[in-house]
Amino acid sequence: MQYWLLKTEPETFSWDDLVAQKQTAWDGVRNYTARNNMKAMEINDLALIYHSVSEKAVVGIARIASLAYPDPTTEDERWVAIDVVPVTALPAPVSLAKIKAEPNLAHLPLIKQSRLSVMAVGKEDFDYILEMGGYKPN
Repeated sequence: MQYWLLKTEPETFSWDDLVAQKQTAWDGVRNYTARNNMKAMEINDLALIYHSVSEKAVVGIARIASLAYPDPTTEDERWVAIDVVPVTALPAPVSLAKIKAEPNLAHLPLIKQSRLSVMAVGKEDFDYILEMGGYKPN
């Protein structure tokens, strides 16, 4: 299993929107590194959902529900989409400020490549962020 972080602007598409839709296409990504990350995703991988811009916080966990497929928002075959389903909201959002304050997380692409919208996250980092958000797995 692999672990990811997906950024979204909550004013455009939020965690609550994902929960309401139950499943959505994660599309519109126009960055080659982010696209390559999406192509590397497998069904049942887990992703942190990060509200960017106004909130700047990890707010939930989602599951990857499909392999990459052609992005339906463009005819340009270079771009892909994946399907995502919500798993659970975090008990408390984990702000970017809190993540930056953790020396153990200083290597994260969220900090080093702040404009990247789809990024890989190691399992230890994924679990640490969940712990910071008060999430306790069953």
